[in-house]
Amino acid sequence: MSAARIGTWGGDTGDLAGIRAASGTGGGLRAATLRPRRSLAALVSATTASAALPMLGVLLWVTAELGTWPAIVGAAVLMLVLAGVAFLLYRRTTIWVSANGIIERGFFGTVTKVGVDDIDRVLRLDLYRANSPETTPQLFVLGHDGRRLLRMRGEFWDECDLDEVMRTLGVAITQRSTPVTLAELRKTDRRLLYWFELLGPANG
Repeated sequence: MSAARIGTWGGDTGDLAGIRAASGTGGGLRAATLRPRRSLAALVSATTASAALPMLGVLLWVTAELGTWPAIVGAAVLMLVLAGVAFLLYRRTTIWVSANGIIERGFFGTVTKVGVDDIDRVLRLDLYRANSPETTPQLFVLGHDGRRLLRMRGEFWDECDLDEVMRTLGVAITQRSTPVTLAELRKTDRRLLYWFELLGPANG
């Protein structure tokens, strides 16, 4: 986690370039710069490679006599390129947070700005993993209408990053002491979830 100086967030003055400028000793708020776990990307890359390389070797051996091995190589190169792009997009994902609000650069590069006046509260809870007694922390920044403005999942963010958002924004905090299941959230807090999390049954 690092810090950058920012000024105001109103209008065009709170753009991405402004928040990334860290030079100078003048006034301005300190903005914490948060990035998802780098270790997760490395783990996924290593796991994928260990599973894909032996399979690729077998396919090349089988298709060598058939003369179709160029198609296998082409598909492998395409998958490698896509994996590289996904890795770069993941590394560029960033959240900047200060007492004035949040700027998020998402996985696909979309930049979202939320002023602190638009934030009602921060919700912190533990969510059970699928078919497991283990939980992962979840943080939701909610608007005055209950809409989800930002979500940070413990699978991708360290708990210290979640704590930093709660501490820096200075808004009301709701922290649930009892872990919940995804099915429970589907029934009680559907607006917190992503669309694909709503596809399962409400009671399962």
